[in-house]
Amino acid sequence: MTRVLHVITGLEHGGAEHQLALLLRHLPMECEVATLTHAGVLGERIRGGGVPVHELGMRGNRDLAALPRLVRLIRDGRYGVVHTHLYRACVYGRVAARLAGTPRIIATEHSLGDGHIEGRRTTRAVRALYRATERLGTVTVAVSPTVAARLRAWGVPPGRITVIPNGIDAAAFAFDPARRAETRRRLGIPMDAHVAGTVGRLVPTKRIDLLIGAAARTPGLRLLIAGDGPERARLERLAAAPAVAGRVVFAGGTGDVASVLAALDVYAAPSAQETFGLGVLEALAAGLPAVRTACPALDDLPPDDAPHATRLPAAAGPDAWGAALARRTGRVPVPAAVHRYAIAEQAAKLARLYTGGMPSTGRTRPARESIPT
Repeated sequence: MTRVLHVITGLEHGGAEHQLALLLRHLPMECEVATLTHAGVLGERIRGGGVPVHELGMRGNRDLAALPRLVRLIRDGRYGVVHTHLYRACVYGRVAARLAGTPRIIATEHSLGDGHIEGRRTTRAVRALYRATERLGTVTVAVSPTVAARLRAWGVPPGRITVIPNGIDAAAFAFDPARRAETRRRLGIPMDAHVAGTVGRLVPTKRIDLLIGAAARTPGLRLLIAGDGPERARLERLAAAPAVAGRVVFAGGTGDVASVLAALDVYAAPSAQETFGLGVLEALAAGLPAVRTACPALDDLPPDDAPHATRLPAAAGPDAWGAALARRTGRVPVPAAVHRYAIAEQAAKLARLYTGGMPSTGRTRPARESIPT
């Protein structure tokens, strides 16, 4: 049986990290994980599920001592496939796998935005290093046609790109009234309050400040913000303004997204650019109406596949967001869009890729592949 080593930068809460943890439960082969930094909360959970997690103790982007440690780990493990996730792990992991003689090297591009990748600006040096190490691999997986288009714009040959979307376990987010009541009680949110919310890293590109501004202009609207990141202190200051004070709850990073979604009445995703938009899909799986801007997972599908996901233009301001989030609709049926991204199907696609299946060009629905501005 093919043995696979997944290499990732770290295992704290994040979209790519949670996606890897979910994949590990569905891939039909023996897998192990190597984290360049440390295991974190999510890494311990993966270990608890029986998957070995190796920590390389990398202290920073230029800690080259991690490279020989990773090469030794790959050689000793005799893995048939090395699969890398996130920018730093893709750079170091591809080099290490090539030095170790791994026959198949796969990389998933989770977070290539327009002008940034994982919070760092896509400078000429960043792009050059990415392209140079990309050539060492077998194939690069884009999580959406939008990301595939960005990769091609960077000069990655189309024949080296395949699109395998993120996956979702819809049953894990099914609405539970008891979970809703417990989460609201724990967070101090009244049961009769109308609550909009979002889940994700608190970084500028997520535009959470727009939601706080919307709540300030919309009496009675409460916000629940789950996640952590460098923007948290600034956002908390905004939420302390008299017009909105007491109506915004910061829940911090969490591994229990289903409970957060159960507590909400509407999901908000104001980011003007995304690589996939998994949070919106998870909200739809929980029966929530959603208001969003960029979401390639839905943009690449017919509109009828997600009828309760309202799209606002990137230029929409706080008043428009407040009006959209204030609508009371109750729980809605789980749409077809959610079922198109079943995790078992995406894991099966990856398994075929691991065993030598030929990648596609990534050109699905080409009319929708333009790079957002």
